[in-house]
Amino acid sequence: MYFVLDIGGTFIKYAMMDTAGNISSKGKMPAPRTNLDDFEEVLFGILDEHDLSAVKGIAVSCPGTVDVDTGMIYYGGSFPFLHEVNLAKRIGDRYEKDVSIENDGKCAALAELWLGSIKGAKDAVVLVLGSGVGGGIVVDGKLHRGVNLSAGEMSFVMDKIDMTSRKAQFFGSDCSAVRMVRLIGEAKQLDDPTDGEAVFEYINNQDEEANEIFNEFCFYLASQILNLQYILDLEIFAIGGGISAQPILIERTKWAIEEIKTANPPHMANPKIEVCKFRNDANLYGALYHFFVSKEKEIVTKQ
Repeated sequence: MYFVLDIGGTFIKYAMMDTAGNISSKGKMPAPRTNLDDFEEVLFGILDEHDLSAVKGIAVSCPGTVDVDTGMIYYGGSFPFLHEVNLAKRIGDRYEKDVSIENDGKCAALAELWLGSIKGAKDAVVLVLGSGVGGGIVVDGKLHRGVNLSAGEMSFVMDKIDMTSRKAQFFGSDCSAVRMVRLIGEAKQLDDPTDGEAVFEYINNQDEEANEIFNEFCFYLASQILNLQYILDLEIFAIGGGISAQPILIERTKWAIEEIKTANPPHMANPKIEVCKFRNDANLYGALYHFFVSKEKEIVTKQ
């Protein structure tokens, strides 16, 4: 068995999993965002509460830029105090277990590559729509990290730049599912403007105001999918995040792609788009798969 941790902005999720990805138990605890001491108190508390004697390794999914070879985290996303913290070593030293660690967006991509919607694909992109746009790029059947470990950081891709201010418009903002839901929730004067289910009731019922905002969101997403298709010439895109549970997202994005192509005749790309198989548990599966891949690489290197 393996113990897997998914460090998210709201919760630290955890699960006991086997080599096939079967989950025998799982849970979650609120993730402290105050300082490293508070964070480790909760993290180590989770591990201390479990019998790790039969555990062969610990796999971690974490925000930030992650050096998977050393275990060092840089710019820890929602946890800035994790910058230049070698979390893998701290866990490994404390529990005397093999530990692997990988960026959360890349874990979502690895989950789809292992057992999900891009399994068997050589060239693919996974886009995870949340507060920004995460995910990963798969090239020749393997996750592509890049020389600075930043490949797949879609949120920083620019749509355009204002020539006066030099300020950019970013993919992560334009395709923030959280932002889109809030805009519609505020427009419809919901008691809770972040209530995604209520927002999608308006979208699915063809509310004009809601669909104007949603369509704009889908057009931005469609334009970047087309851009990535031309740059990487991919077999498939997989769209994930909580919003991907809504069938209308894929349907409307495909419609937006065709609208863009019709209005811009030079377009020839025909990207294939699917929904991700894994949603809330994606990072758990991806972290475990990364553990297997990283330890296999370690064994090969030592021979």
